[in-house]
Amino acid sequence: MDRRRFLSSFAALPVATALAGLPRPTLAQPAPAAGLLPLKFSLDFRVTSQTSPFFLALARGYYREEGLDVTIDTGAGSVASITRVASGAYDMSLGDISSLIEFHAQSPGKAAVQAVYQYYNRAPFVIIGRKDRGITTDFASLRGKRVAAAAVESTRRLWPMVANRLKAGPDFFEWVTTDFAVRDNVMIRGDVDAATYFHDSAVSLFSRMPLEQLSVLEYARAGLDLYGNAILASRKLIADKPQAVAGFLRATNRALRETVADVEPALAAIKAREPILNLEVERERWNITRGYVAAADTRADGLGAVRSELVSRQIADVATVFGLEKPPAAAELYELSLLPPKAERMVAGA
Repeated sequence: MDRRRFLSSFAALPVATALAGLPRPTLAQPAPAAGLLPLKFSLDFRVTSQTSPFFLALARGYYREEGLDVTIDTGAGSVASITRVASGAYDMSLGDISSLIEFHAQSPGKAAVQAVYQYYNRAPFVIIGRKDRGITTDFASLRGKRVAAAAVESTRRLWPMVANRLKAGPDFFEWVTTDFAVRDNVMIRGDVDAATYFHDSAVSLFSRMPLEQLSVLEYARAGLDLYGNAILASRKLIADKPQAVAGFLRATNRALRETVADVEPALAAIKAREPILNLEVERERWNITRGYVAAADTRADGLGAVRSELVSRQIADVATVFGLEKPPAAAELYELSLLPPKAERMVAGA
């Protein structure tokens, strides 16, 4: 069967069925508390409420209950998160699915990293524009504007997917390459008309410029159902120590459900890690993150799961945008047999 036919048949199946043909690791009981297994986990970026559930799990001893001695380090972007695991420097990490698709395409059939839990059920990609420059929530209002973005930022790199949906040409607006550290400044000064953001990362801008002066243009409103950051693990860890991966996911899922219900304990956990954090800002950030983590699909599917048809569509879109000759099949990208049971992944009010 050729790849196109395989992806087509895969997309027609529920994800659990589509992945059923993959080898399923045999789960063992968690290691005893006296012999904790060291596990190094890398965030995609710095410590914020976006990833506060991991610190809640650490603070409440959920990882230790699973026999794990987890170390959490800050990251330097999704590409770095993937390569950290691929190189063996870290056991698991948090990284963007579109970036993982590229990584797999560079080593077809041999990629050393897989997604084991979909953390962001939808990618929080947005462009935020100044209303006084005529920008509304209609993407057409960006025509002819100046839009700031870092050169390697996912929101910028995946813009062609939105442009394809809108039938917008390459000169629809002008990109202004800007470092992450000064993006808010160029927006506030009016050097640009708009800028790309992860929606929940834009609270830094919202704290300095009233939200009523800004328009938020969500990629999802252009018809893009993109999965965002997922928990990643090395194939070696999945094969050799599946109980460690499953235990990490149980503990994280437990903390994520609790954070969706009440963010305050998770905020306390990150404040203990990073005392300089402003909890008012982090509370506002989580209110945005929550909508992407516990998105509409989670009402039926639970946290951590994906829909095979959406994965296949995202792979095809990423392959088109980046000219990938050998994109991975969806079954290569994910190993979801280690997820906690669905009943444990359901959240109230998602």
